Amino acid sequence: MRHTLPIAPQFYVTAPQPCPYLDGRMERKLFTALQGDTASKLNDSLSKQGFRRSQNVLYRPSCTDCAACMSARIKVADFTPSKSQKRVLKRNAHLSRRARSPWATEEQYNLFRDYLDSRHASGGMADMDMFEFAAMVEETPIRTRLIEYTSESAATELQAVGLTDVLDDGLSMVYSFFQPGLDKDSLGTFIILDHIAIARDLGLPYVYLGYWVPGSPKMGYKANFAGVEVHLDGEWSPIGAPEDYDAALHPLSSDPIAEQVAKINLPDSRS
Repeated sequence: MRHTLPIAPQFYVTAPQPCPYLDGRMERKLFTALQGDTASKLNDSLSKQGFRRSQNVLYRPSCTDCAACMSARIKVADFTPSKSQKRVLKRNAHLSRRARSPWATEEQYNLFRDYLDSRHASGGMADMDMFEFAAMVEETPIRTRLIEYTSESAATELQAVGLTDVLDDGLSMVYSFFQPGLDKDSLGTFIILDHIAIARDLGLPYVYLGYWVPGSPKMGYKANFAGVEVHLDGEWSPIGAPEDYDAALHPLSSDPIAEQVAKINLPDSRS
């Protein structure tokens, strides 16, 4: 009988490129492939350590002189909606939710294109075609769902979409997009609020939001939810006052890559 030892994930670093969140800075990512029978356990474990999924890759920022990006999540038990968030829920009460398997449709892509053209026309995803969109949605080795929000009274039925991973301790919001021109409805906020409700119904303690970046207008909204925690210095802590965080450059803010990898806790492949 042949016995094979499990292969530990290999970690790599991307080449520096312009940061999409803070002008004049360069970003670099630490990443590993997400594949095989242990993909779900690896995704669960590394998500708790500040990593994010993009298709078949897990990554987290590893910039040489900047540590502004912090993974953020909402502790469901500590969340209560603010007055403005209650108004958002009321304004969108007409929307219906449906969960689907991660299979891309032309209707989703058309909404995705309208969203990008309106809000992120110069962003890194601006040139994505239907095939690339389908890859973003469908290339997942773990439990992923498309959460669609529809309205029978609107000219376009599909109003918003969330691409969401189901982890062992929460929901991870991979990407979301929605009808442009409906700023007063705050659909982006509504999608997060509804994911909190889904997590609560499923008995999951967290909703993972991606990265919060102090000083970035694009990412500041994530601090507006009660119960937000950030992953800093290897631990999750309540965010506290957002204005207390410093996004200044610090040449010694990141450990060497070898030390970062050595501190990563990997799941036991035998369990």
